[in-house]
Amino acid sequence: MPNKPLSSLTAARYGKAKVRVFRIVRQDKWHHIVEYNVEALLEGDLESSYTEADNSVVRVFTSLIRVIRRYLAKISPYILNPEKFALHLGTFFVSKYAHIHKAFVTIEQLRWARIPVEKGNLKEHPHAFYRDGDDKRVVKVEVDASKGKDKLVGRVSAGISDLLVLKSTGSKFEGFIRDEYTTLVEVDDRIFSTSVDLEYTFSEIALKAPGDAGKLQFVAPEQEVPERARRATLEVFAEDESASVQATLYKMAQRIIAENVHIQTVTYTLPNKHYIPVDMKYIGVDNLTPYLSKAEVFTPVAAPSGLISATISRKQG
Repeated sequence: MPNKPLSSLTAARYGKAKVRVFRIVRQDKWHHIVEYNVEALLEGDLESSYTEADNSVVRVFTSLIRVIRRYLAKISPYILNPEKFALHLGTFFVSKYAHIHKAFVTIEQLRWARIPVEKGNLKEHPHAFYRDGDDKRVVKVEVDASKGKDKLVGRVSAGISDLLVLKSTGSKFEGFIRDEYTTLVEVDDRIFSTSVDLEYTFSEIALKAPGDAGKLQFVAPEQEVPERARRATLEVFAEDESASVQATLYKMAQRIIAENVHIQTVTYTLPNKHYIPVDMKYIGVDNLTPYLSKAEVFTPVAAPSGLISATISRKQG
């Protein structure tokens, strides 16, 4: 009697990561640009490629995935919008290839802004840009065809990573539990700095299957959230008289859900960026007390740091 296998393949994806795409969209002399880092992973009837070394099922090989992404970057009308472009990519893969049932597309968008100019009626240069921050717009898309090629479902999350913010007052931390291990001093005024990671998830989207033979046609849903989410994050951070990182985080998420009807959940991850006032007592200078009216010279401390994360969800019903 043959030995019974002790293991089986329960999940598998393959694809291409770190494909860089830069696109210029020209409208006469007015140019629009985007720069993306793109990852696309596929799921489907792939088991024999793992269990039997059968490469015949790997019909969408990884270099082809790279070529398709760049080709769609050329022809897609949605290239300037990473959410819509990711949905276009995912819809193409699950529609074109019968054995592919799910596509997972992740896009990081790098920041480019127009260079300000003062020339006649122009306030911004039509084709000159600068990198105006290290934060990135991040989009994660799943296109699911597991219920049929004519019943496509899109699942989208998006947000921001590495958005560094700081305010020099308007933050405190008091009233926390103290015991014999507590060393943290209560403060009613402090520097508040963090590197914002934000992710918000949309309601599921019913997608129309492409009607053309090449499976390149795509109709994107209308959902405009990124600027509102970024503005809510920055404005609440700046204006809130913060009782804690947790309290400010909750207010930011509440505003995003209130302003965007399609958003179901909002997740923030906020590591503390600590700035420690320098003790100058040894030279007779008070740089410590009161905490901020005298404290003016600080040492930035990278580690260790607090890490605060929470998910706020829309109430159902």
